[in-house]
Amino acid sequence: MTLRVAASIGDRLLDRALATAVARAGAPGRIRFTERQLYYELCRVLRPSHAVPRRLPLTPAPPVRYERFEEALRRHGAVPGLLAPVPAPVSAPAPIPVPASADAPRDPSDPSDPSGPSEPDLYDYGLPRLLVCQSRQVARMLLANDVHLEAACPVFAADDLPLDPRLVTGLGRVDGATVHVLHDASVDGIALAARVRDAVPGVRVSSMGLVPRHATALHLISPRGPAPGSGPPALPAALEPRERDWLAEGRYAEVESVAPARLLRTVLRLVRGPRTPGHSVWTGLRELRTAGFMTWPTNRPGDTRTQGDKPATRNPVQG
Repeated sequence: MTLRVAASIGDRLLDRALATAVARAGAPGRIRFTERQLYYELCRVLRPSHAVPRRLPLTPAPPVRYERFEEALRRHGAVPGLLAPVPAPVSAPAPIPVPASADAPRDPSDPSDPSGPSEPDLYDYGLPRLLVCQSRQVARMLLANDVHLEAACPVFAADDLPLDPRLVTGLGRVDGATVHVLHDASVDGIALAARVRDAVPGVRVSSMGLVPRHATALHLISPRGPAPGSGPPALPAALEPRERDWLAEGRYAEVESVAPARLLRTVLRLVRGPRTPGHSVWTGLRELRTAGFMTWPTNRPGDTRTQGDKPATRNPVQG
């Protein structure tokens, strides 16, 4: 009887925390979000480690199991803005119609071809940028929030690789075209950039992160998985020794553990590229306030550097 009452109280507390998480995940402006993003928002409600000063590196473990979150979500009912899970791939997908000649390119204007765009001349233009996400759920969330329209940037998932050769050709038509890669702070995630480089030879590939120092600076929830085997993928030389140690412990942080609004703001800013506004005290303060998780302020107002650049001042992630 006592255990049943305690469980009931625990469920009520979890339900209240979930209601708070639902309100936060969609703010501001009715953002669409995934189920895992809502789970991590619940974790932040239960354990507000994001309020700890950023100079203290911290990647706390989840305060609640995912199974308990799913139970609370079922009790909560419909959640505005929550995206339905991506259907699992079937073992035997339906065949895609092919043209008479297997060597001939598909006709993009053919309505029976699901892989072709509705505009027949789409591939005749140059493509300045493209975004590849490790997670299909993250790619779907960005598309649902119109990132591809606001940034004029197609969004794909890693399992869409290799890309349509016509897309690669379009990237080659633009000087400085860039393929951005958004991945988890994990061994497999960090290795994704090299995989994308192999898929788009001759095109610049830029990793947005996450990497372990982003996770520790933002105090992201970090589950622990099995430690990498004896032959993990080669890690970039830019990773610090403590980041390698963090990965060697089996730690990881998912892109979905970043708050939805922050994720959208940062992706848009990095994909669009640097701006050159007139510098003033007020524009500098606005830039610092909206700085995302892959940049840090420098000694020039309005100037930010990405993880691949050398910071002009001391990196706050390094403490």
